[in-house]
Amino acid sequence: MKLYGIPNCNTVKKARDWLAGHDINVEFHDFKKYGVDAAIAQNWLKQTGWVKLVNRSGLTWRGLPDERKQQVCDDATALALMQEKPSVIKRPLLEKNGKLLHVGFDEAVYSRIFKL
Repeated sequence: MKLYGIPNCNTVKKARDWLAGHDINVEFHDFKKYGVDAAIAQNWLKQTGWVKLVNRSGLTWRGLPDERKQQVCDDATALALMQEKPSVIKRPLLEKNGKLLHVGFDEAVYSRIFKL
């Protein structure tokens, strides 16, 4: 199982703290250090679509020129942006064996996923 995100993101911190507090070990993939593999991002897009994966309320999105924002209109253009600026991906992403289990963090959802 993997958790994807950025270590200094408050939501990622909450998820990691929750997992640690329940003695659940997951591999952490830091977007800042390692970026995001195109094949992995395409897999996520197939499962949930770009609207859910692109964080359009975050600082990275808000910092984009309006022209660039308008170009993001489908999975392909979102993938290009996610590759260029991984910080635009909503986080954290919890994945197991290629299956996207959850986008974001919600204690109740995590409790169901881990059967707690």
